[in-house]
Amino acid sequence: MGWLVGVDVGGTFTDFFACRPEDGATRIFKRPSTPHNPGEAIVRGLQEMAASLDVDPARIDRLCHGTTVATNALIQRRGGTVALVTTEGFRDLLEIGRQTRPHMYSLQLDHPAPLVPRRRRFEIRERMGPAGEVLTEPDEDGLTAVAEAVAASGAQSCAVCCLFSFVDPAHERRIADALKRRLPDLPLSLSSSVRPEFREYERFSTTVLNACLQPVIADYLAYLETETAALAPDAAIRIYQSSGGLMSVGTARTYPIRTALSGPAAGAVGAVHTARGAERPNVITLDMGGTSADVALIRGYDAGIGLDREVAGYPVRQPMVDIHTVGAGGGSIAWFERDGLLKVGPRSAGAEPGPACYGRGGTEPTVTDANLALGRLSPAGLAGGDLALDEGAARRAIEPAAQRLGFSVEKTAQGILGIVVANMVRAVRTISVERGLDPRDYALMPFGGAGPLHAVEVARVLGIREIVVPGAPGILCAQGLIVSDLKEEFVRSGRFALTAEGLLQIAGLLDGLEADARAWFDAEGVAPEDRGLTLSFDARYVGQNFELPVSFAGGSHGVLALPAGPDEIADVFHAEHERHYGFHSAGEPIEIVNIRIAATGRMAAVAAPVSGRNAVRAAEPAGHRPVWFDGDAAVETPVYWRESLAAGMAFAGPAVVEQLDSTTVVFPGDRAAVDEAGNLVIAVGQSETAAPGAAP
Repeated sequence: MGWLVGVDVGGTFTDFFACRPEDGATRIFKRPSTPHNPGEAIVRGLQEMAASLDVDPARIDRLCHGTTVATNALIQRRGGTVALVTTEGFRDLLEIGRQTRPHMYSLQLDHPAPLVPRRRRFEIRERMGPAGEVLTEPDEDGLTAVAEAVAASGAQSCAVCCLFSFVDPAHERRIADALKRRLPDLPLSLSSSVRPEFREYERFSTTVLNACLQPVIADYLAYLETETAALAPDAAIRIYQSSGGLMSVGTARTYPIRTALSGPAAGAVGAVHTARGAERPNVITLDMGGTSADVALIRGYDAGIGLDREVAGYPVRQPMVDIHTVGAGGGSIAWFERDGLLKVGPRSAGAEPGPACYGRGGTEPTVTDANLALGRLSPAGLAGGDLALDEGAARRAIEPAAQRLGFSVEKTAQGILGIVVANMVRAVRTISVERGLDPRDYALMPFGGAGPLHAVEVARVLGIREIVVPGAPGILCAQGLIVSDLKEEFVRSGRFALTAEGLLQIAGLLDGLEADARAWFDAEGVAPEDRGLTLSFDARYVGQNFELPVSFAGGSHGVLALPAGPDEIADVFHAEHERHYGFHSAGEPIEIVNIRIAATGRMAAVAAPVSGRNAVRAAEPAGHRPVWFDGDAAVETPVYWRESLAAGMAFAGPAVVEQLDSTTVVFPGDRAAVDEAGNLVIAVGQSETAAPGAAP
């Protein structure tokens, strides 16, 4: 095999991780992002990586890409112009929603305006009942009229959302046929294809978001395919999806909503891969980049999947890795609220102009400027010195805030970092304490360019005693891309009693789902021995509003393993209910409302660790510099280069560990050691030597 390359586009940097499976060779590379066209940074990065790291683009077999294009388009409301065709009487469903307030204690704060204004929402006379029975058949005059209305609206894409299409998609398909006859090049999003599940508001919203993204993602992918084909003609491009798996470019073009949390999901999968190497089944991840910080909780090497999320204020019903995001990144700007209090984020300097210390015109103080002013970042610059940092510019940016507060520049910088740490701590508590879980039972795994800079402070506040810093923390999202599998999900909705009779009904639907999965395996060219299937049910007690997923692993070679009977499913559901809510009701009847099959196509195995196994045997600092920690004066601190640290080496804080893609800060009183997988393990508040790989 040739090279496998993962590319993760962030708000500030675009990261590359290249691996050659035949000999385990790895390469890492970073370059500034190009927000006006994220694909430009990918193309330039491939060229620069080829020139500097001897990675021949012609020998790239697979290019895996995590993208923020969809998320940014929704946040900035710059998607395509969308039309909506729906069942007569449901034109205003997107505005009615669930009749809930976005904020419990604010009567003024409102939901964002629908992405489809009322003038581009068109009704058609059709109706299907909840069992799939046809109540009103759409006639040809109605189909022609609605197609003409969509054409006159000037829409760039169209969402088709009928009331009970998740039971039978026939009416949606007839509407789609009429639209294709009139507008053959118009991208269509059918709710029966995008999200064939009950709960019409969430299904409609997800389908509209998908339609909104289709023109944007189509243009982006066309550019990416054309430009990379000239560089790497044999590279198969795979796009990362929010559920933690790869998909083809064609699938991404049809279902762009699946990329809404593409990059963060890759980081969580990369963290699971790293956790296995470190033998830490339970970790809390802290992925801090230039714009935001993403946190996830991994239990038993499982990051968990959620189905109901909001993106830019809009409900999305899609399987997504369970991640919580806050506006806390290296580019987060410090500013004063009207009450005179200092805030940090969510507004970010991004890549252009970037923090003041980048020397690209930024003047507002950011988290990166604060780290540089405190000596935690090297004045020599980031990305191995390729991006020079101007300490004087950082101090000048912080100075106005320092004067307003009456503090020194250093004390103000400490305050900026304290605020951003508090923001991240709240995010971690959201996924742990608020779910009844104690973060002290987990190790903290920081990554992203800025995660290891702040990990110790976050851990101290939460009482976490161990930090595991991956070998290439700033590239972990890109690394997660190439250790992921192809993934697709198939679902059927209904209401099935958890009885022997109900399971017979389910068995009939499973035959169709398995056939869909086999067709997908064949289309993607997945060999039989690399096929995997997982069966899950969304179950609830009869009378409950919401359901819980219960999963059953499939057999080998893509053969589905069915539960033995209703009792086995009930036992798993009761245990899941107990875990989520602290109780279960063994005598209550249970019903299943969704049947899911997750199909995975295993990709080539990849050697993951990036370690210093061939480095010198003594942990010798490369130099020293004054660094401000949490005291009133700087401390003369040894600075280590990560590549010089081999497995078994240990040293006490204070220390700074620098590498191409990130910087790790070890506070006074802490102890750091390198484990066998090349991870830097920090024992927080333990000055005695900690054995690498020991449990916290």
